[in-house]
Amino acid sequence: MTMKKKILALIVCVTVLSFIVIGFAAADNLDGCRITRTSRLPTTLNCETTTQNNVAYCLYEDGDCGMCCLLNGIYNITDWVFVVLMAVSSLMIIWGAVLFTTSSGDPDKVGSARQLIIFAAVGIAVALFSRAVPPAVRMIIGA
Repeated sequence: MTMKKKILALIVCVTVLSFIVIGFAAADNLDGCRITRTSRLPTTLNCETTTQNNVAYCLYEDGDCGMCCLLNGIYNITDWVFVVLMAVSSLMIIWGAVLFTTSSGDPDKVGSARQLIIFAAVGIAVALFSRAVPPAVRMIIGA
C-alpha cells in the first residue's frame, strides 16, 4: 500500500470516528429525537410527539419513542442513501454515454464505458434496495 493510500485511509478513519464520537456526545444531552415525518411511522407504535417551532419531537419517556426514533433514523438514512446513489449513478450513466460516443470504436474505451454503465446500474439497484430497508425493519420489529 502506498503512502498516499495509507494517509487517505487514516483520514477516512479519523473522520468516521469523529462523527461517531460527536454523535454519542450530542445524544447524551437529548431528551428525545426530532421526527421528520410522523406519517411514515406505524400506527401500532405509541409515538406521542410534541411540537416546538413547527418541529415534532418524540420524548424518550413517552411510550415507544425509542422505536419511533429508530425507525425515523432508518428512514432518514435510507432517504439520503437513495438520493446520493441515484445522483452518482445518473452522472455515471451520462459519463459512460460520453465515453461511448467518443470511443471511435476503440475496444478499450468501449469496454470501460460499458463497465461504467454496469456499475451505474448496480448503483441504481442498491439505491432501490435502500428503499426496501425500512419496511423490512418494520416487519422485523413487528411494528
